[in-house]
Amino acid sequence: MNMQHMLVVIDPTSEDRQPCLERAVQLAAEHPQTRLTLFMCEFNSALEGGVFFESAGLEKARTSLLTHRRSSLEHLAQPLRDKGFEVTTEVAWGKRLSWQILNAVRQFKPDLVLKTTHHHNLIKRLLLSNSDWDLIRHCEVPVWLVKTAGDRLTKLAVSVDPLHEADKPAALDLKLIACGRSMAEQVGAELHLLHCYNPLPRTLVFDASVIHDYDSYAHDVRERHSSAFNSLAGSNDIADSARHLLQGYPEEAIPVFVEQHGINLLIMGAISRSRLDSALLGHTAERLLDDCACDILVIKPEGFVDPSPP
Repeated sequence: MNMQHMLVVIDPTSEDRQPCLERAVQLAAEHPQTRLTLFMCEFNSALEGGVFFESAGLEKARTSLLTHRRSSLEHLAQPLRDKGFEVTTEVAWGKRLSWQILNAVRQFKPDLVLKTTHHHNLIKRLLLSNSDWDLIRHCEVPVWLVKTAGDRLTKLAVSVDPLHEADKPAALDLKLIACGRSMAEQVGAELHLLHCYNPLPRTLVFDASVIHDYDSYAHDVRERHSSAFNSLAGSNDIADSARHLLQGYPEEAIPVFVEQHGINLLIMGAISRSRLDSALLGHTAERLLDDCACDILVIKPEGFVDPSPP
């Protein structure tokens, strides 16, 4: 994966650590030619007067706030420049963080977006309104959602879909594996490949002939997934010990795997569905976002263009 230019989304509400910036610096150390753009979005409805209430005072207050935010970004950027990194800063004013990030992606054309992610409450899960989810759906460049940057990357896991049951194109799996292998080699990390499948639960099988021989059906499903998974892994020289075939729903099985194996980064693919499909179903990456303790890197198919920008 190309990392010549990284857009790092800085959280203006955090006075302490910026995990996404820490991770970006770790990555930039492995890619000396990388440029960093520190991006911050600010909006305060009290300073948005509207057509009938615009005043010189409001404009001055907005300018003062943005100047303060630029100063904060420069404070973060200068120590990095002193170490030899090329760093620029950018502040935007506007509602809805995800829209401003997507506008910045279109404007600055980074190779990678890094953003710290937080736990999302139940209301946001139900409404699917979180900015991280918007980025997973709409961002045309890879998105790295950072949970914690304190630990060095030592174990990476690539989640693949060799039967393409989630409508992901076959080429995307190859892209994910290539990305994971390249990154593992650069940082000296272990690379693991995983695939999660789930046969139709016994309680949902209503056909009497299937119920009668459910165990045989479940065995056939496993064999079909195992064959496709091992074929993909073998063609990409993945060692047997690094192959993991998981049974269960991805949002349940993968977080357990991540915790048990000490995975630092989960690399996943995502495609954009229609707005209605997203509202009803969501993406696997979205459902995993809260439950996985590690960072998540979401990658789109080659040539992806968002068909339904927000």
